Amino acid sequence: MSYEMIQFVKDGPVGILTLNRPQSLNAMNFTMLNEFRDFFNDRFRDHDTRVIIVTGAGKGFNSGLDLNDPAIMIPAGGYTPKNIYEMQKLFSDFILFMRRCPQPIIGAINGAAAGAGFSIAMACDVRLASPNAKFSAAYINIGTGGADMGSSWLLPRLVGTGNAARYLLTGDLFGAEEALRIGLIQSIVEKEHLMEEAMKMAQNMAGKTQLGLRLTKEALNRNVGGLSLEDAIQIEDRNQAMCVVQTYGHQG
Repeated sequence: MSYEMIQFVKDGPVGILTLNRPQSLNAMNFTMLNEFRDFFNDRFRDHDTRVIIVTGAGKGFNSGLDLNDPAIMIPAGGYTPKNIYEMQKLFSDFILFMRRCPQPIIGAINGAAAGAGFSIAMACDVRLASPNAKFSAAYINIGTGGADMGSSWLLPRLVGTGNAARYLLTGDLFGAEEALRIGLIQSIVEKEHLMEEAMKMAQNMAGKTQLGLRLTKEALNRNVGGLSLEDAIQIEDRNQAMCVVQTYGHQG
């Protein structure tokens, strides 16, 4: 399948997915959103790809929603709870697709990962980052709640409740060293070697049995305990719909 805003290439059993809007630091518009959702849906039927690497073209990983996209900022039908809730689910669903897809996902975080990009990074199974990578749970900075697109479920499990609260409640930007310290990323790799290191890890994983990889990912998903990701996202979607209507509803 051909894409406009993302690229997918295969190197044997390893697939490399590149978010490809470098002129906007790979900010997510509706075209990218739909292609991203379609891509991860297709992986359920892809029995040749064993491991996926996700990265960004150019200087950024993904800078979040494209706030210059009128379709995002001025939704058809206005800021009604029903419209915003339905639109919210379009964005949050692909986090579920990433966690449900049978292939392990390695994030090669080559630059800014903010908002939606932060959630994409969190939804990867392993994260490597270049020294210039930046992270922000930017959702709360645009008038919505700080828990969005799986962040209230994923981030505490990655970095602990205190660290998660620190960044979800402030939306503060933090760098690769802090991300490594709190456990969000597993390694810092010079940018020119980032994809090489991600490929080495992917090939290591791909050398295991396909069933073993899939069952290990399933076990990790099931055994972190507590509220399910689906339940957490449902709560987040409800809260975000209410926050968006409150913040932007006067424009509708």
